[in-house]
Amino acid sequence: MHNPKIIIAGGGTGGHLFPAIAIGEEIKDRFPNAEIHFIGSKFGLESKVFPIKDLLHTLLPIRGLQRSFNISNFLKNITLPFRIVKSLFKVNSLYKEFRPSLVIGTGGYASAVPLMVAQLKNPKVPIILQEQNSFPGLTTRWFAKNAKLICSSFDISKEINNERIVTTGNPIRNNILNGDKKSAIDEFELSITKRTIFIFGGSQGSRFLNHSLSEVIKKINFKNIQILWQTGDKEYQKYEDLSNKNLRVVPFINDMASAYSLSDLVVCRSGALTLSEITACGKPSILIPFAAAAGNHQLKNAETLSKKGASILIEEKDLNAKVLLLNINNLINNESKLESMSKASKTLGNPEATKMIVEQVIKEKHLV
Repeated sequence: MHNPKIIIAGGGTGGHLFPAIAIGEEIKDRFPNAEIHFIGSKFGLESKVFPIKDLLHTLLPIRGLQRSFNISNFLKNITLPFRIVKSLFKVNSLYKEFRPSLVIGTGGYASAVPLMVAQLKNPKVPIILQEQNSFPGLTTRWFAKNAKLICSSFDISKEINNERIVTTGNPIRNNILNGDKKSAIDEFELSITKRTIFIFGGSQGSRFLNHSLSEVIKKINFKNIQILWQTGDKEYQKYEDLSNKNLRVVPFINDMASAYSLSDLVVCRSGALTLSEITACGKPSILIPFAAAAGNHQLKNAETLSKKGASILIEEKDLNAKVLLLNINNLINNESKLESMSKASKTLGNPEATKMIVEQVIKEKHLV
């Protein structure tokens, strides 16, 4: 196949979006003539990222089911069937024009409709799934039966009945290891002499983590340390006034490679993509899993790192300002502990995961 035409569908959050982009970039590097069309949701992070990266894309008017009950979410859920129908027509029209030879789904609500249309419209077009988490998401479970290949970060064979599962690790952004500490220090206007704690709650931020941190920073001694804090767009206005020379509060960081490069300690959730990135970069971490994650997969993800000595694990039920402050203070000024955690983290990283995934796709003769 000299000019493969590929649909890559996934998004909603960075955990589904950035693997999609990473796979697309790797395919394009190997097959410069490949035509790649990304599909996401106009309500997801991809609506900002695709245009910035100048990627050929289609955004669907679809959003996930809102699980918490209030009037706003109730109204959003009422419109969901109409959004699904509208998205079906949009994808069907795209497939007629684009005629994909391969469809790759990386999960999230934005990938379900494209995968379903691919199955119904032309079952001969192979479907490939990429699953990030230790507990497979709904989209993976729905479409696993008909997938020609499932590339997973964890062994999910107990949950998914498909002989085509290959454990590859998670694809990470191809520049994630290329951050330059000096330029990052300049970009965020921080000190080169202080140790840096990087705190974030995933691509969209975490209300729970943000609130905990706002209590902690009142008691932190900033003499030898500084903090880079990504709040997420929705929460930024609450905390932007706290920003000063030792505490940089930002809504969103597009260049995560720079943020990782200056970090001595990372405090974050334990989504699969986040853990893939911090281990590839060899960063010590304090992990606070999202308790409501499907199948409690964030806790399982975090346990993988904590058991190897790469992370300190604090469950939400055990987290308060005192516990978080104690753990931060115990680590940030303990150079030998940070170094041993960094080494352990590095051994768990798989920076070649994206290449492995594309190799598997080639091996299955879906790109050649």
